[in-house]
Amino acid sequence: MKTNKNLKEVVREKYAQVIESADKKDSLCTCCPPDSTADNPVFCEDYSKLDGYNKDADLSLGCGIPTEFAQIKEGDIVLDLGSGAGNDCFVARAIVGDKGKVTGLDFTEEMIEKARGNSNKLGYQNIEFVCGDIEDIPLPSESINVVISNCVLNLVPDKEKAFSEIYRVLKSYSHFCISDIILEGSLPEGIKNETELYAGCISGALQLNDYLEIVQKAGFKNVEVLAKKEIILPENLLLKYLTKQELENYKNNNTGIFSATIFGKK
Repeated sequence: MKTNKNLKEVVREKYAQVIESADKKDSLCTCCPPDSTADNPVFCEDYSKLDGYNKDADLSLGCGIPTEFAQIKEGDIVLDLGSGAGNDCFVARAIVGDKGKVTGLDFTEEMIEKARGNSNKLGYQNIEFVCGDIEDIPLPSESINVVISNCVLNLVPDKEKAFSEIYRVLKSYSHFCISDIILEGSLPEGIKNETELYAGCISGALQLNDYLEIVQKAGFKNVEVLAKKEIILPENLLLKYLTKQELENYKNNNTGIFSATIFGKK
């Protein structure tokens, strides 16, 4: 069985691979299951019409657009967890303006280097990218107005620690808005135990009720699911991990994989 350390290394390796193949048309999304490509994503979002969008920062890693629901205001200090090449950070920066600040946190050095390069090209002075772990955020307590994250918390082995850290860095009466993958029903063992699908944001996902319970235990109030949509995995992908009979059982057991955007206040 994979330990938390092993799982983190799997995810870090996948993120590094994304950067290595970022200029290839068939580059694989880290937070999209295997066989999901830039031309045929299982779940990725279209950011192209948003203010602040930067094509070089868009690696098609998201399962939602948290900035649409995050109630970010001009002058806010925003933290993006699992910031990748900076896609959500640049959109957030367009909202906070010159008076605000955006920090992107990622634990893959290749992603941090890519994001910093993108930011330098744009000449921004109020965006920084920090290498660090979501389970141990290297920022002061009560220093952030809004925490956002896009299809990343499901990759964190210790989600209770992660939400505890989110609570710590937020100022009083501030909030988070996170897009993530959640489950309804039970996944087959062949999917739950597959580390490749963990890195693809599937096997590490929690039941929605369990996810919300962790958020509430961390101390957050007024927790809401603001958006939700079902993710349909292609049969050719599932048959890599399941027998035909297991696939039929999976299709008939009311299991659902969803993208959900969740909001909570400190």
